[in-house]
Amino acid sequence: MNDDAPYPPDRTDDELARLDITVLLRNGLTAGPGPRRTALFGDGAAAAAVVLDRLGTEPRSVAFLADTVRAGGLARAAELPEPLPRREAAGLVRQWLRAGTELAGGIAADDAAATWLHAVATIIELKRLTRSRDRRA
Repeated sequence: MNDDAPYPPDRTDDELARLDITVLLRNGLTAGPGPRRTALFGDGAAAAAVVLDRLGTEPRSVAFLADTVRAGGLARAAELPEPLPRREAAGLVRQWLRAGTELAGGIAADDAAATWLHAVATIIELKRLTRSRDRRA
């Protein structure tokens, strides 16, 4: 175990859900390799997945949004009337997208955000598969 890790690897879903994802995006989206980017793609992606999963968001919806961000950019995605199907999830994700647009990071930030959203979608899918297996066991 690495005692120098910036965050404990054993956060609960409730602890993750309380993280400020907007701040993690602002700090990590345009950061190069290092602790801020690691925090965004580690705890930040896990936290976003927990929150969106609790709101009933389908992973494919988040993956579609990621593809939209990659194709049109953060600014375009932030203007979508409904970036995700459920109202509460849409409002939350819109805040995250707007935080990314405030950075003026250009294509690099758009690509990083799209990659991050794909990671979030993957984690949601893994959480669902795990729950499904646990119910069958």
